[in-house]
Amino acid sequence: MNMEIPLFEGKQICLAPIDHEKDAEIESKWTHDAEYLRMLSPELARPLSPAQLKKKYEEIEKDAEEGNRLFYFTIRLCADDRLIGFGKLAWIDWSNGGCMIQLGIGDPSDRGCGYGTEALGLLLRLAFEELSLYRLVALVPEYNQRALNFFNKAGFVEEARRRQALNRDGRRWDLVHLSLLRPEWEALPVA
Repeated sequence: MNMEIPLFEGKQICLAPIDHEKDAEIESKWTHDAEYLRMLSPELARPLSPAQLKKKYEEIEKDAEEGNRLFYFTIRLCADDRLIGFGKLAWIDWSNGGCMIQLGIGDPSDRGCGYGTEALGLLLRLAFEELSLYRLVALVPEYNQRALNFFNKAGFVEEARRRQALNRDGRRWDLVHLSLLRPEWEALPVA
């Protein structure tokens, strides 16, 4: 590990804690975008108020402190500290060195700008070098081709499919399980 490379800051973005007051207003707007919610999670899409999000933030922080199985970050632009998304390492299994990774960029105008790639790079370095994890898993709905390409480009490989596990728009979709092992990540070319 190179101690001179910032752990939570990239060229364009940084990983930061939740700001309950400012972030709730912004994220509430994202929850009104059904496409964003449906690409992000197999859960039912529903809009949330800023008050509901503040409560959710409290639950996230409580889970992170009590269980020691969750690292949750907001993704912010370095230039102006603007919230653009979130990233998390969840369901950490310390005994076996595994966890689930998830990230989302909220506003459509912030997608495709390289922010997600940079955030993923920071999360992977945190997971593999700082936390000494061995195996990361991403769960992606079959219909989210953009996310499947994103994780494949980062070195993740498909290892399983839960066939027809999701019901969207009157159709059944697979839930794709992708994974990345530490030796695979270490063998990737440095960007």
